[in-house]
This record gives sequence, C-alpha cells and structure tokens, in this order.
Amino acid sequence: MRDVAVVGFAQTPCVRETDGTTNGVEMLVPIFQEVLGGLGLTKADIGFWCSGSSDYLAGRAFSFVSAVDAIGAFPPVAESHVEMDAAWALYEAWVKLQCGEIDTALVYGFGKSSAGQLRRVMAMQLDPYVVTPLWPDSLGLAGIQARMGIESGLWDERDMASVAVRSRAAAMSNPLAQLSGTYDVDELLASDYVADPLRRHDCAPITDGAATIVLAAGDRARDLCDRPAWITGFEHRVDSPSFGARDLTTSPSAVAAGKAAGADGVEVAELHAPFSHQEILLRQALGLGDIVINPSGGVLAGNPMFAAGLARIGEAARRVHDGSASKVLGHATSGPLLQQNLVCVMEGRE
Repeated sequence: MRDVAVVGFAQTPCVRETDGTTNGVEMLVPIFQEVLGGLGLTKADIGFWCSGSSDYLAGRAFSFVSAVDAIGAFPPVAESHVEMDAAWALYEAWVKLQCGEIDTALVYGFGKSSAGQLRRVMAMQLDPYVVTPLWPDSLGLAGIQARMGIESGLWDERDMASVAVRSRAAAMSNPLAQLSGTYDVDELLASDYVADPLRRHDCAPITDGAATIVLAAGDRARDLCDRPAWITGFEHRVDSPSFGARDLTTSPSAVAAGKAAGADGVEVAELHAPFSHQEILLRQALGLGDIVINPSGGVLAGNPMFAAGLARIGEAARRVHDGSASKVLGHATSGPLLQQNLVCVMEGRE
C-alpha cells in the first residue's frame, strides 16, 4: 500500500442560501484557488479530480458536468464523479493513488440545498416501491429513530439537547459555521417539536456550501505539507435499505467500518451526524468513548449536502496539520438513517 495523506483542505462558509446556481461553480472557484494556492500548486499539478454531488438536489441530469467548469477547459483533466457525498469521491481518489498512476488528486463536493424542498428531495433515496410513494420526510424518519432510542434507554431528550449545546458552542471558534452560540439545555428543551421527539436544534440546518481536499502520495505529500495527515485506515460499509430489516438504534455498518479502519485510540473525531441522537449512536457504534467530538461544531452547525462528509474528514485532518492531535477520525454517512457509513483514520508522523 502506498502512503497517502490529506495535505490540503478548504471549504466555503456554511450559509442558509446562496445566490449562485445549483451547479456549484460559484462556490467551487474560490476554494479551488484557496487550497491550490496554499499548497503552491496549479491545476496542471493535479493528477486526478473527483467530485460528489446529486442531480436530485440540483434538479437536473448531469449537473456535475457543469461543475467541471470550475476546473477550466484547459489543460485537460482526468475526472470522475460519485452521486453521493464527496467522502466517497475521496475514497475513489485514494484507490486511484494506490494504483500508482498519479501522485496528487483533488476531491470536491457541493450542494445547494436551498434550491428545493430538501425534506421532499431526500425521500427520493428511499425504496421506490414501498416507501417513497408514501413520501416520508427525513425529519419524520429521524424522529422515529430518535424515539426508538429513547424507548430503548440509549439516550433521552436532555442527552440530545446536550449534543446541540456542545456543537454550537464549539462552532463559535469556527468562522465558517452557520449556527453557533452559547445555549442552555433547559432553554432548548422548552422549544417546540418539529418531529417529536426532535426539536429544531436536534436537526442539521438547511445549508448551501462546498468543500475540497487535496491528497498526495509519499514524498510528494511531504514536499507539500509540513505535517501531512496520513491515511492509515479507510473503509465504508452499507446496511440494508429496508427499515424493517435493521435495528435503527444501532449501525452495523458503522461498527464494521470503524473496526476495519482501526478507530481504536483516536483523539479527535468529526462525525457526520445530521441529527443530535445520531452523534450519540455513532459514538457508541465506533467505540469512541470520552474523546473530543466535532470540535468544528459538526453538521448541526452547518450541513452542506454532499460536501458535509468530506468536510468532516478535512476538519479532522486539520487537527493533525496543526499538531493538536496525532490520530484522528473523519466519518461520513449517506442514505437514510445512517444506512451507509465511511470511516477515515489519519495520523501524524514526526
């Protein structure tokens, strides 16, 4: 296996709505300039480009092709795309680097959630025969999962509110966060439900945004970054799409991905948990114990669809880059109710 590391990361501010188009170009051009400029690279130095987005979110077929305009027409590039969170595009780029054909790759993801009715759009990922025709929205489904966990004694509404309080407090040090501030658990618990037992603070906000990561292999990584975040474990697994065939109070795919990636001993974890109870569930599934979770604020502070998982890996890598942690974990999820889970473990080397 080749040594591959995250050497660069950039993301847009997480905002409720942008004026740009759904193809992401307006969001991507500035962060491409930021991440490449910070590494002293040009577009011609990138061996492979890979993106993650959704045509359903954009409202038209092959929307990712328009996003390639952010790269530019010249020089020609090798490019690929996944119809899911860009964390899976990162996995594809990592595999490409393992093949030895390239030494650098740039991965990006983007989403303009404000362009449509997100709760309705998300229903399109469900079983097209027996579930989607009922049009259950994402908040309602998450409410069912949260209620099952409460009735099983795994968490309660106060535990969920505590996650939101900590996330928004952590986001105060993140200038790109959408939601931040100092809150009190009792204050949050006094608010109205949006999908019992979920309140608004339990749910990730609708967010427009994009993120990008640069990967490099071997000596190229050492040349580009003083302290690369070396990927020592990378795995993704998937559970059944049938809700009736799954125990929604746990996540076997997260358990398996965490074990395969070597999650033991991590000091910091960035978890892609769009609902407060899912952070509790993932902490248990990954066996994280009492460590720092989501120091960036996580997706409860800003949730750019199809870029949020990639951003979790980038935020975790930053802790290695700045020397504040030696072993970190970035997590991404896709599909309904934590159906698919990806774990990326990174370490610094002296």
